[in-house]
Amino acid sequence: MTKESAYSLTNKQLSAVIGDETNFIANLSNAAALLFENLPTINWAGFYLYEPTSDELVLGPFQGKVACIRIQNGKGVCGTAFAKRESIFVVDVNQFPGHIACDAASQSEIVIPLIKDGRVIGVLDIDAPVTSRFDAIDQKYLEEFVQILLVPSII
Repeated sequence: MTKESAYSLTNKQLSAVIGDETNFIANLSNAAALLFENLPTINWAGFYLYEPTSDELVLGPFQGKVACIRIQNGKGVCGTAFAKRESIFVVDVNQFPGHIACDAASQSEIVIPLIKDGRVIGVLDIDAPVTSRFDAIDQKYLEEFVQILLVPSII
């Protein structure tokens, strides 16, 4: 199975799993589990949600090892993707200035902003224990994944 067809299947599975469920946390929880089970060579998949009162991203539903709880807006890969409102994949996190190492085993990372009604409400974060794990194909299909996830959710 090609990477594209595997992602296409994962995105269809997400649509089936969430159906018309509107509970955002429940949908994020199942989405994190689906990614963690379906994506090869990753060691963490989850979400950070924006908390306006502190201007930080706060840990949300995830699968993997214990993670950093708060990330400052604009800091690390997650905070940078959030602040820029754009997806970022990093082939080697050790080369990313200001990378936040929650798990020393993580070597590459992709972060997709969650944008609902023009507001960035958080990010999808996926880490891998190898360098060069993520590319433009991952970005394309994970951006579609996030759009599927956000459609039925009441936020």
